[in-house]
Amino acid sequence: MLRFIAAVTLAGLLLALAPQRAEAHQPYFEDDDWTPATAFLVRDPTVSTALYATLSSRTDVDYVVFSGQAGQRILLGMTIPQIDGQEEFAPTFALMGPGLPAAVLPSRVEMLDGAGATLLVATPGAAPEFFEPFSRTSYWERQEERVTLPADGEYRIAVWDAAGRVGRYTLVVGDREIFGGDTGFPFKLRSYWTPVPQPAAPHSCGGSR
Repeated sequence: MLRFIAAVTLAGLLLALAPQRAEAHQPYFEDDDWTPATAFLVRDPTVSTALYATLSSRTDVDYVVFSGQAGQRILLGMTIPQIDGQEEFAPTFALMGPGLPAAVLPSRVEMLDGAGATLLVATPGAAPEFFEPFSRTSYWERQEERVTLPADGEYRIAVWDAAGRVGRYTLVVGDREIFGGDTGFPFKLRSYWTPVPQPAAPHSCGGSR
């Protein structure tokens, strides 16, 4: 499913200028950090949306929000661009919202008041790969799940890396194909497709005597 969505993303954008083009994936970039106060708003979580973002520090947590309705089945997934150094990069993400089960998340993740959470963790080890022909780029497929929303209300997705790694990722929300998204996608993808500088290892104050 994620492979199909990624292919449709670029197919739609590259063909956007063609007459009568009616459907495609909706891609967006994290131009500014997505904090709890500036979380990216997904206007319809059933519409296929690809969020190209970056965890830029060991403590970075990115946030996405949407309004959901009880009974909606929402596709959530993660792919990792095959950029040098990202072979082991596998961020965790959590869906938070009303009616979800109680969960304990890292202290750096800001929970919604009164919300529960569903945690989506990548499977360790090698991940399936796919090649996207329109951009001629390759990805690793990580976690994917369809979640049924238990109640009406506001939902929040938080993305972080439990090991404190940095890197680029694509968060997928929804799978209903409708044309839209960032019209600058083909140009922004080039700068996105570069390694993220790795932070220095934590300094140790101890030493041998």
